[in-house]
Order: sequence, then structure tokens, then C-alpha cells
Amino acid sequence: MKLIPVESSMISAVGYDAAAKEMEVVFNTGAVWRYSNVPKNVYQELMKSSSKGSYMRDLVIGMFPEKQVRRR
Repeated sequence: MKLIPVESSMISAVGYDAAAKEMEVVFNTGAVWRYSNVPKNVYQELMKSSSKGSYMRDLVIGMFPEKQVRRR
């Protein structure tokens, strides 16, 4: 999964696998989380959002199956 750097006080990079409907998020803390069953439009809206941290808190975290995959 290719990670794309983003400008955010909470997130440093985001990746998306359309075939698997998985989104990987690298937080500025170094934690990397993978979210499952994420529709492509959720990923696209996150990437367009002016506040990626708020979007994550409001519409992703706790809304999709999630697991921490590693720390960088």
C-alpha cells in the first residue's frame, strides 16, 4: 500500500487499498493503524478534508474495524 504524506497536526501519511477496502494511517506519534471495510469515498473525503484529524475523529476512528499494525 502506497502511503501519501499529508499536512496535519495528527497524521503524517495515509494509504488506501481499493481492492481490500483498507486504509492505513500513520499518526504523528509513530503509531500506524489499519482500518477495514473503508469505502473509497471515505478515503477520498479524508484526503480532501481541510482538517484530517477532525475527519478521522468524527468519521473513521471507532466507525470501522481497526488494528494497530506497527510503530515507526
